[in-house]
Amino acid sequence: MARRRDGQTLDLFEWEPPKLVARYDEQRVRAADLRIRIARAISETLNDCEFDRSEVAKAMSEWLGEAVSKSTLDAYASPAKEEHTISFLRLMALVHVTGDRRLLQIAAEPLGWSVIEDRWLPWVEVGQLADAKEDLDRHYDMARRLARKGIR
Repeated sequence: MARRRDGQTLDLFEWEPPKLVARYDEQRVRAADLRIRIARAISETLNDCEFDRSEVAKAMSEWLGEAVSKSTLDAYASPAKEEHTISFLRLMALVHVTGDRRLLQIAAEPLGWSVIEDRWLPWVEVGQLADAKEDLDRHYDMARRLARKGIR
């Protein structure tokens, strides 16, 4: 007889921790230089966005208080348009409109950093304190061993 599954109970083996850092599929944004990588990332963001490029351009224009056209967005998303690299301010507007923080992660990764939500910061501090506690415990244990042996 087959067991009935309780619809109220979570299966712990199906649970996955939330992804702290949002990243693009590496195959989709791989490039020889950072400018092309950014253009591919913008293209991915625009393709994944629920709004079409005209709507994104309009919302960016409203947020920035300056005109951004669909053709400008197309140029930002094109690796072939070397003269149309997005400015940081416009990148912020694009992140604001699309909600895609992967764009910020593209900038952070070469520096060895990650972009995470503020709600995870207290847990980062817990990790930092755990590391500091381990270091202090090691020093304490060493000092205690030396003290027992009478070594200064």
